Amino acid sequence: FGDRSLKNLPTHKIVELGIARTFPSIRLFQEMTAIENVLAGCHCRMHSGLFSSMFHTPGQKREERKALERAMRELAFVGLEEEHDNQAKNLSYGNQRLLEIARALATEPRFIILDEPAGSMNDPETAELIRLIMAIRERGITVLLIEHDMGLVMKVCEKLVVLEYGAVIAEGTPAEIKANPRVIEAYLGADSGEI
Repeated sequence: FGDRSLKNLPTHKIVELGIARTFPSIRLFQEMTAIENVLAGCHCRMHSGLFSSMFHTPGQKREERKALERAMRELAFVGLEEEHDNQAKNLSYGNQRLLEIARALATEPRFIILDEPAGSMNDPETAELIRLIMAIRERGITVLLIEHDMGLVMKVCEKLVVLEYGAVIAEGTPAEIKANPRVIEAYLGADSGEI
């Protein structure tokens, strides 16, 4: 990442470099509220130590207040500000996905990996996800999208890499990928028209 190798780096060091991710299966703290989940993402950028936390120093209080403001901004960004006090387990599936993205954004990434974010989402939820991915890109964050929903992929991606059984079979723009005979054959069968 840049000039740093990520090999053998612990997860917290990868996050410190500015890389965040979501997972295909939801990994939230289900018993915690939405705001608490996002605050967990903020933690990696906080510097108060044990002493300041134990004695609630002015610096620690200031840092905590900033983290809370950041967490609320990220919840608002994904459209969940009204859900801030609800436990994650009580949110709809689509909102849990959005909460995961808010938590990842709270780490202040430069690069975010969204792994199957549209999995099991309905059409309105997918439309909201498309809007959100575009808004993330507008913030200057690079998005790596791993996704099977080709409608979503074609709407938000500038460059695509298509894999079949772990091997790259095509790279290019959405238009190039749509017209690629190898992709059509691999994903839709040789007799199909297009993606």
